[in-house]
Amino acid sequence: MKTGQICIGLESTAHTFGASIVDADGNIFSDVKDIYKAPKGSGIHPREASRHHSNIANEVIQKALDEAKVKYTELDIVSYSAGPGIGPCLRVGATAARALSLKLNKPLVPVNHAIGHIELGCLLTGTTDPVNLLVSGGHTMILGFNSGKWRAFGETLDLTIGQLIDQIGRYAGYSSPAGATIEKLASESENYLRLPYSVKGNDVSFSGMLTSAKKMIDRGEKIEDVCFSLQETSYAMLAEVTERALSFLEKKEVIITGGVAASTRLKEMLEDMCNERDSKLSVIPRNYAGDCGAQIAWTGILAYNSGTKVSVDESWVKQSWRLDRVDVKWRK
Repeated sequence: MKTGQICIGLESTAHTFGASIVDADGNIFSDVKDIYKAPKGSGIHPREASRHHSNIANEVIQKALDEAKVKYTELDIVSYSAGPGIGPCLRVGATAARALSLKLNKPLVPVNHAIGHIELGCLLTGTTDPVNLLVSGGHTMILGFNSGKWRAFGETLDLTIGQLIDQIGRYAGYSSPAGATIEKLASESENYLRLPYSVKGNDVSFSGMLTSAKKMIDRGEKIEDVCFSLQETSYAMLAEVTERALSFLEKKEVIITGGVAASTRLKEMLEDMCNERDSKLSVIPRNYAGDCGAQIAWTGILAYNSGTKVSVDESWVKQSWRLDRVDVKWRK
């Protein structure tokens, strides 16, 4: 049963175009997505990804409405991912959202994509005041909420964990996103090959690991061994910095959000750490871990009810939009 406000959220930051219908009680009535698949060995091409989004946007939006059994006229809020992300892809979602807002005369709400990951994770797991490990193709950050913002207590100094995984996948000839492929290959080995372990303060660096892993592939090491070693090393680094943030912030909850939250091995490592510290680990459900419209729709409701909206003429996208610069007015 739909109660209160109904929001449509449009996600288009990178390889995914998604649309979702969510109400003010946090009920997700539909979450439809279509993912641009790059050729094997290639990354996301902005022009081709945005063309993909343009071609399937209407179909995805209509399917989301149909699955939710909601008419256009029943929508109360239109929200869209305004950044950070790939410029041409962001503009497709923003254009679709502007059109809906104008046609329906409904408020338009820009949403920070990364905050969407966090807020959806908290909604779905019941987490209230966690240390958040945000891991995806666009982010690797350890976060805590303080003084009106999600604050970074550690982050990557170069590559994100998602970029590390995807670049190794592409180098080995697989398609992006490569997370599931790398994890499957890693599960077929227990032969650890030494890779650079680079934690600096509470930040991490993955560029040296990427270079070393590529050299291993070049000299003929088994790809299963490389993937196993890559996961074990990089995830251990993330567990270390998350544990340090948990201790410093004196919190008792950890949540993993973002696309890499789908990794079973990462969850295992963080679970071991949390058990040792008598803390609770939550992980966003796998089907909502990656980019999706639900993160935008739910955060759009939170933002709108805290006073955030823009006119179509004043609407925008930002390719670089750090989440720790966003006022999170709905949290105390």
